[in-house]
Amino acid sequence: MEHKDSEQGNVAENHGIEPGKGAGADTVEQVFQIILDRRANPRTGSYTASLFAAGENEILKKLGEEAVEVIIAAKGETDDRIIYEMADLIYHSLVLLAERGMTWADVQAELAGRMR
Repeated sequence: MEHKDSEQGNVAENHGIEPGKGAGADTVEQVFQIILDRRANPRTGSYTASLFAAGENEILKKLGEEAVEVIIAAKGETDDRIIYEMADLIYHSLVLLAERGMTWADVQAELAGRMR
């Protein structure tokens, strides 16, 4: 797996979210807000900003790579590795949502609609 800069790999630590604290939907929303900020205010050296600069095709490529890495992890690696790869997949999914002008709330609404 290609290692990203510390922004993606340690997004919680870099933004004052204590590991193990605030886990759940709030964490996803916090990460999404950081992604939106990187889109609006690109920083030199920011992995997230570089994805937006590269465009939707590059974001889709990374999303596909991460999906494959989840499958590979599930076929023979540890649970920790699956969680790590799932986090990458969710992160890149959030980047795609931001690129397309959609939100995590849109995904939550879709999931809620499926519970009927």
